Formats: sequence, structure tokens, C-alpha cells
Amino acid sequence: MPNMILRSSPASPFGRKVKLAMILLGLTDQVTVEFADTRNPEDSLRSQNPLGKIPALILADGTILFDSRVISEYFDHLAGGGKIIPADPDRRFKALTLQAIGDGIMDAGILRRYEAAVREPEFFSRTWDDHQQGKIDRALAVLDANLPSEDRIEVGEISVACALEYLDFRFPGLWRDRHPKLTAWLDRFEARCPGFSDTKPK
Repeated sequence: MPNMILRSSPASPFGRKVKLAMILLGLTDQVTVEFADTRNPEDSLRSQNPLGKIPALILADGTILFDSRVISEYFDHLAGGGKIIPADPDRRFKALTLQAIGDGIMDAGILRRYEAAVREPEFFSRTWDDHQQGKIDRALAVLDANLPSEDRIEVGEISVACALEYLDFRFPGLWRDRHPKLTAWLDRFEARCPGFSDTKPK
């Protein structure tokens, strides 16, 4: 029987990231995924995570873990450690740095989405939107020049793949034409990552 509850949303790239970690580490039978609405003040998420953000993981004893970095590491710990977060220091910090790039693209993409979808149109800031897009553009250029590994699937590759597909979901046509090598990498990642097709944002 599941003994943990994951609060998330089908559209969240951070939620998808930990779902993929859960699948890859063989923990799906221990976790129930429950929808969370970050914009609903009545949703219990705000009492579970004071930041009101997803994902949040409720353990069997009531302890709550957040955010995606913490939950990914916890899942790796449950699976015995060193699975998606390497134990070797060189590989570990490379994986965590790659995760930071992927997470940063997600953050910037979500801020762009909120700027366009949530802020009143008369207060839309082109300067702020361009600032976020600049982060995305620089990160994509770095990734295209230094493709993530294809020898393994670790937290960095998971994060980058989720970030790229979030851009496809919210801003179709934004990046693929300018980054053919990264596009091809993502297509190959999808073919070899269990659960990737089944967890596409919607």
C-alpha cells in the first residue's frame, strides 16, 4: 500500500521531475499522487508547504518534504543512494550543477508564464519577461554546446529534459529550431527514459 502522498499538478515541470525519479527508482507503489492547486487559497497545500509551491511530499509519519531537489534526493535515499544522485564527488557535483541549469530554465519559464497569464495586462512588464527569457536563452546555448550525458539518467538529465518539454508545453516553437543538437538529445532521452512519455505536461 502507498505510504507517501505527492502533491503535484500535471502541468508542473518540477512535479514531473520527481514523478520520473519515483518511476526510475521503482517507488511508484509507495506513493499516491494527489492534485494540488497552487492558486487556490483553500487548497491544503499552503498548510503543507508555507511557500504554497509544488511538489510537496507527505511521508507516512506526517513529515512534509519540499521542493523537487529535496524530494529527488529523498527518493534516491529510499532506493539505496547513488542511483540518480551519484555518490562520487566529481559526478555528484556535475549532476547537481546540471540539475541547477534545468531547474533554472523551469523557474524562468514559469515566471514568464505567470507574467503573461496572471498579471493584469496593463501591468505586463516586457523588461521582466525579456530578463527571464535571457536566462533561458543562455542556458539553452550552454546545453546545446555541452550536451547532457546519454550513458545514464541522473537527476541532472531528468531536470533538463523536464525543462525542455515545459518550454514546448508553454512556449511552442521557442527553442528547437535554434538548438538542433539539444532537440535530438531530448528525442533520444524520451526513447530511453521510462515514464517520460506518460508524464507529459497537460
